[in-house]
Amino acid sequence: MSEAARMWVEIIFNITYLITVCTLVVAMLRRRGNVPESQRPLTQAFILAFALLALGDIGHVGFRVVAYAMGDLEATVRLLGRDIALVGLGALSTATTVTFFYVLMLVVWHKRFEREYDWFGIVLFAAAIARLVIMVFPQNEWSRTTPPAGWSLLRNAPLMLQGLGVAYLILRDAAAAGDRTFTKIGWMIIASYTFYTPVILFVQRVPMLGMLMIPKTIAYVVIAWIGYRHLFPQAGSVSTRPQG
Repeated sequence: MSEAARMWVEIIFNITYLITVCTLVVAMLRRRGNVPESQRPLTQAFILAFALLALGDIGHVGFRVVAYAMGDLEATVRLLGRDIALVGLGALSTATTVTFFYVLMLVVWHKRFEREYDWFGIVLFAAAIARLVIMVFPQNEWSRTTPPAGWSLLRNAPLMLQGLGVAYLILRDAAAAGDRTFTKIGWMIIASYTFYTPVILFVQRVPMLGMLMIPKTIAYVVIAWIGYRHLFPQAGSVSTRPQG
């Protein structure tokens, strides 16, 4: 694929993704009044998780589109007296919100299955704090378009623990409860990390691996769609605890 073709594929996908995920968040908000009282803490956490994800990605993929419009991905803006790459600034945006996304998905698991956080849940909360602390260090070089390999691995290790840990909890308890809805959600989280891991490990050496962010992002859209379909009933429908 030529560089120009790759650019247009990414631009079209990014715009389509942002429209889709924002539309799903609005659709959830419109139906939140139809959710039974007992399920509202769960659905509120689910809405907030995807609202944060959308907000961070407006910076992440949105800034990539703006950078392309300004000439290339090396485009910079002047901020606090420094030239900062738009792409790096967007990466910081999504790195922050996706950390809170998995904190909220842990809350969703807790509400759905009425399980205590126990020691493993505390480890996952601690991983989120560790990641946010790591992200503060200047060695992350958020002003760069391509992150430094070592620090990219370091800050993504806690995120891997968060995401895969939440997926494990969801799949474990969904299997025990026969909950098909959350079984699908758990496997979609696994799918997202399957595509994301090669990017974390090798994108500095093989830039084309960055295209794996497309199926990784689609997995998040599928999670949002599954949640919207099964957690947010239409007006007038009878809703019990949904199972699939």
